[in-house]
Parts: sequence; structure tokens; C-alpha cells
Amino acid sequence: MRSLHLIVFIIISLFVKASKSDDGFCSAPSIDEKTKPIYWKVTNPTLSPSHLQDLPGYTRSVYKRDHALITPESHVYSPLPDWTNTLGAYLITPAMGSHFVMYFAKMKGMSSSGLPPKDIERLVFVVEGAVTLTNTSCSSQKLTVDSYAYLPPNFYHSLDCVESATLVVFERRYEHPGSHTTEYIFGSTDKQPLLETPGEVFELRKLLPASLAYDFNIHIMDFQPGEFLNVKEVHYNQHGLLLLEGQGLYRLGDNWYPVEAGDVIWMAPFVPQWYAALGKTRSRYLLYKDVNRNPL
Repeated sequence: MRSLHLIVFIIISLFVKASKSDDGFCSAPSIDEKTKPIYWKVTNPTLSPSHLQDLPGYTRSVYKRDHALITPESHVYSPLPDWTNTLGAYLITPAMGSHFVMYFAKMKGMSSSGLPPKDIERLVFVVEGAVTLTNTSCSSQKLTVDSYAYLPPNFYHSLDCVESATLVVFERRYEHPGSHTTEYIFGSTDKQPLLETPGEVFELRKLLPASLAYDFNIHIMDFQPGEFLNVKEVHYNQHGLLLLEGQGLYRLGDNWYPVEAGDVIWMAPFVPQWYAALGKTRSRYLLYKDVNRNPL
């Protein structure tokens, strides 16, 4: 019992320390923080692995039948197959019950990507650094933070990094809807229009077209402090979520989880889900959602 009290005391002390620090959960953004690159807390979270080093065996990560919360101290990196000088951390895979893969790719200096397997489509989103994307026509496109690219299945491409970069990557086996085909797309979040969200207050952008050819989309959702989802969602779609900025409270099933930038969530079909933004800055998350296919 004494050891349990000690662990509880250490956890409370940790959160008190974080709340009093310049970048804590309850603090307003510092001047230094305002000069940081966008999404910098994805790779430098408030509760980083170093903050938890005095809590042996403790993690905020949770894995259940219909959802998972994967937090930074639980990420396990190893060389990515067919990529050069790149470490990857698989966050969501079919072993959990998903039909897509989501992973971080940490590209070091003079690194390059591999190709996905046959009939696998890929979307990459840059959260740190910059990469150069080269396609079949040998034309190249520089992707910086907040930029993305959709690569259709069996589409030759290469991602090359001179210094360093961190990407979040989504891959899934493409479901062909007859004669419809997808196209190579690149862009950035700030170039996408705000879309109508009837009955909701959050701001929504979509990175891919809504046309039948695409079997998934990536939503960028912004919440101001105190805003929350009106609908308590229960639906057939699967989700993979990366919190890019801010912090909040996520309900998954009957569980309530404090979350912050850098956290990843998997949501299985029909798990009850709801989000509220906390803190003093905007919350933004990136959300994978399967669309345009019959669930049968």
C-alpha cells in the first residue's frame, strides 16, 4: 500500500510540475513557444518520455477491443523496411482490427522512402522538416510542414530527405469501385477550403476529393478552447487520429482520456466517441476516415 501511495504521489507531482512549467497543461503559450514551428509538440510533447522516466512501468497508452490510445512514451522505433536511414513506429495496424496502417517515419539526413506493396495506396503528411517528392515523370515537389501527398496504388514515387523530417503515413489496400481511379495529389492544409459543419462549431478541412474513387479521406479538425463535438458519434467508419496541436478530453466507449499533441487514437467501428478541447490554445487533429464503400 505504501508503494501505491508513493506512485500516486509521484504522478500528482508530475502533473503539478507540468502545469507550473512554461509549456504545461494549464499554462498560456510562452513567447518562446509562439516562435516554434507549427506542430512542434507532436515530436516534443508536454508529457514527453523524459518526463515519465521516474515512473517505471507507467504509460498513458491504453489498448482495448474497440479503441486504443498510443502516447509518445510507448512508441517503439525500428528501421522501416525498404526505406533508407529511416526509423518507423507503427501506431495502428490490422493486428488491432483496422483495415489500414498508420505509422511515423523519422527520416534522417540523406534518407529516402521505399515503395508500398502492390495495390497499396499511401498518404504522407509532414509534421516536421521537409522532404522532396519525386514521381514517375521525374518531376519533384517539396513538401514542408503541413503539406501532404496522396500516392495512388502502384504509383512509383520517392520521398527524399537531405536533413531530417518526421512524417505520419497512412496506407491501405485500395478497394476498386469499378472504372473510377484515384489521382496523384499534393497540397497543404491552409490551401484547403473550410467546409460546412451543420450543427457543429469546429472548423473542418478535407485533404482528398469527396469523389467515389477515394475509399478514405483525411479530415483536419480545429476546435477553440471549450468547444466540443455536438454529436456523440457511433458509426461504422474506422478512425486513426493524430492530435497535432493543443489538448483536450476524448471519450471512447465508457472511458475518458486526457489527450495532448503527439497522441494517437484508433477507433474501431461503432465505438462511442466524443471530444472536447481544453487549455488556452487551439486544438487541431488529423483524422483518417474510410468513406465511399459498402460496409458489407
